[in-house]
Amino acid sequence: MARSDGTAQNAAFDQAQANTILFFPKLAASEAFNALFREGMGLVEETAAYLDGPGRQESRRLPRAAALAYATESMRLTTRLMQVASWLLLQRAVNEGELTPAQARSEKHRVRLAEQDVACSPEVFGQLPETLRAFSLKSLRLQERVAHLDRAVAEAEVIAAPSPRRDAVAEQVERLRAAFGG
Repeated sequence: MARSDGTAQNAAFDQAQANTILFFPKLAASEAFNALFREGMGLVEETAAYLDGPGRQESRRLPRAAALAYATESMRLTTRLMQVASWLLLQRAVNEGELTPAQARSEKHRVRLAEQDVACSPEVFGQLPETLRAFSLKSLRLQERVAHLDRAVAEAEVIAAPSPRRDAVAEQVERLRAAFGG
């Protein structure tokens, strides 16, 4: 009868941790991250230019309900892009050594990526200017990609964290208590 005391499981987990290759530190320094960074910051700039210029004129020509939806969607769009830009800037700061990964994970610096969708029904969204709709959809796709990377970073941190070593004596005492109901 095989004894299931967790020792073999701990050893297997420790071996898996030792063999784990964390991709994110390499990703943050890669051309793929640089391309994502440029894409995100470019979208921020393009959107700001649109909302301050042509978008302002387009919104004035909308019926009241669509104008309200435009205002709501443009605020969500701006918020979404600022969250994404903050996350990208934070990751770049870690990559460039301005922050440690632990500092980036701290409450002071951590960027919370809110799951968002468009602010109105599909029918009303369809009445908004084509350019605003395009920026909204691009920002949602970008947010989804960044959120995926953020989850991957969090998971990699859990995998990379050293597992707490249990004292062999404490494990034996725990087994005795379990065996004798104490």
